Amino acid sequence: MFTVLVIHGPNLNLLGEREPEQYGRRTLAELNRELEEEAAKLGVQLEILQSNHEGVLIDFIHAQRRNAAGILINPGALTHYSYALRDAIAGVNLPAVEVHLSDIYQRESFRRISVIREVCLAQISGKGFDSYLQGLHLLVDYIRKNG
Repeated sequence: MFTVLVIHGPNLNLLGEREPEQYGRRTLAELNRELEEEAAKLGVQLEILQSNHEGVLIDFIHAQRRNAAGILINPGALTHYSYALRDAIAGVNLPAVEVHLSDIYQRESFRRISVIREVCLAQISGKGFDSYLQGLHLLVDYIRKNG
């Protein structure tokens, strides 16, 4: 059994309350529960973190780099400008998938830019909770095929 890091960036703690027309009414706890259930079916373990602080996310990636096989990340607004987070992902040399609940390409122009995407296997957006679930499957399949 291997471990996947699930990283929720800034403001995802307000899931279910913040802009429900964009992000829905379901909570972060519900999302994490669905991810844990899916991970159990896949036979993988998750280490989940949500933080509103860029440095906490980077420290988590660094601290877990030898314990994890991959990263599933929704960087939130950090997607658009955090070269530090991008470099942390690239620096630990773990496969990563970037996910977003809303379709970032159908929103404001600044949201269409991802500095994270280029260091990830894939980016999945606009599918609500399914963005995460599809991302988890893609990542687990990749890890199993590529060791």
